[in-house]
Amino acid sequence: MVKNTTFITNDFLLENKFSQRLFHDYASQMPIIDYHCHLPPNEIANNRQFENLTKIWNDGDHYKWRAMRTFGIDEKYITGNAPDKEKFLEWGKAVPYTLRNPLYHWTHLELQRYFDIDLLLNADTASDIYDETTAKLQTSEYSCQSLIKKMNVEVICTTEDPIDSLDHHVKIRNSNFNTTVSTAFRPDKAVVISNDIYLEYLEKLSAVSNVNIDSYKSLCDALSVRLDYFAENGCTLSDHGLSYVPFRTFTDAEIENIFQKRKEKKQLSLEEDEKFQTAILLFLCEQYHSRGWIQQFHLGALRNNNARMTRILGPDTGWDSIGDYSQARTLSSFLNALDSKDKLTKTILYNLNPSDNEVLATMIGNYNDGKVKGKMQFGSGWWFMDQKDGMTRQLNALSNMGLISCFIGMLTDSRSFLSYPRHEYFRRIVCNLFGQEMQRGELPQDFELVGQIIQDISYNNAKEYFKF
Repeated sequence: MVKNTTFITNDFLLENKFSQRLFHDYASQMPIIDYHCHLPPNEIANNRQFENLTKIWNDGDHYKWRAMRTFGIDEKYITGNAPDKEKFLEWGKAVPYTLRNPLYHWTHLELQRYFDIDLLLNADTASDIYDETTAKLQTSEYSCQSLIKKMNVEVICTTEDPIDSLDHHVKIRNSNFNTTVSTAFRPDKAVVISNDIYLEYLEKLSAVSNVNIDSYKSLCDALSVRLDYFAENGCTLSDHGLSYVPFRTFTDAEIENIFQKRKEKKQLSLEEDEKFQTAILLFLCEQYHSRGWIQQFHLGALRNNNARMTRILGPDTGWDSIGDYSQARTLSSFLNALDSKDKLTKTILYNLNPSDNEVLATMIGNYNDGKVKGKMQFGSGWWFMDQKDGMTRQLNALSNMGLISCFIGMLTDSRSFLSYPRHEYFRRIVCNLFGQEMQRGELPQDFELVGQIIQDISYNNAKEYFKF
């Protein structure tokens, strides 16, 4: 395929000589620690070979799905039964019209970094690009494990429910694949008691833990069994995806009554729901502390807004948006309840609403106690915020109100094996921010100092923080 000039040049996003040197000399070659993602561990364990570019690139990608729907592309080419190449050709038609959406940058970075394709994707080039990439995907160099190695990924941490067997993680660990693949414990289905599937979920948790869950205490016992199992399989992280962290005072008797009321399929009030969530989250967080785990809270998503399409396609199909929940007061009370007992473990807080940037950037400073460098972390731009503006705003808020030098950097939060250039994207943005201020005389033109901080943000801090 004949190459043409692309806007993804060697100095893409790097606006001056300082930014360029910081990236090329300090950031570009650092390994990747992807401490939170949703890659399917079975595909890593079985070293899946994808049939074509649609399978690896478009399937499951909500970002692309939303863009295609906005552009007026029929659902059969998105999640429907159209042939894979036809789906990709429709995506190719839409790409030129994603200008200024991060998809435009990501798309061309991924084509270049994985497939050495410098062509801009559009209606005229889509067929050739599909054929070339599909041919490459049939070779051993493009299996899942090879793609991970190609991007210099040192650690991957997927996210699993407490009932997961972790069999695929065991298989990976016993293989000769030299990238560490760990897991994070995500017990949301046990926490959100008002969910329609809650009682059905308790049956599954009971079966896998071998604990008869007939009381709140036995629920905690079952979760403890699974925490132990995850720990035995190398888990050192937890993760929670919540609209907000609730906090209400409660008694043990109240929590037991709420649990029994739910078991009897009676309607719970908002107050009862939040009391229960407060209790079980405090229990879990104390368990994380006792095990020396790290806890993560992803806050602020408003999910499954389109009831009609959710009924047709199910959840997690691209109908989520940013919520405007109040975060500060209850989050502070929750963290304070743990800290008051000296049971607050390392914590990462992620916001989806950019209006909460300063809330979280200042919140973490309340609970750093000097025992651990960067114990409390304001997590990187997440989901709708993992683009140039969102990451820049997060970095600026953290810089202004905390210590950017202690930041643990980027993650993918992705289900795609082609997402790792987002780490490069993040590093270019970070280097450009520092480089701009070096040029303006707002920072010293000291490459030894600034370059070390760039490497710490890119890799070293995460390596020290997580200790995978």
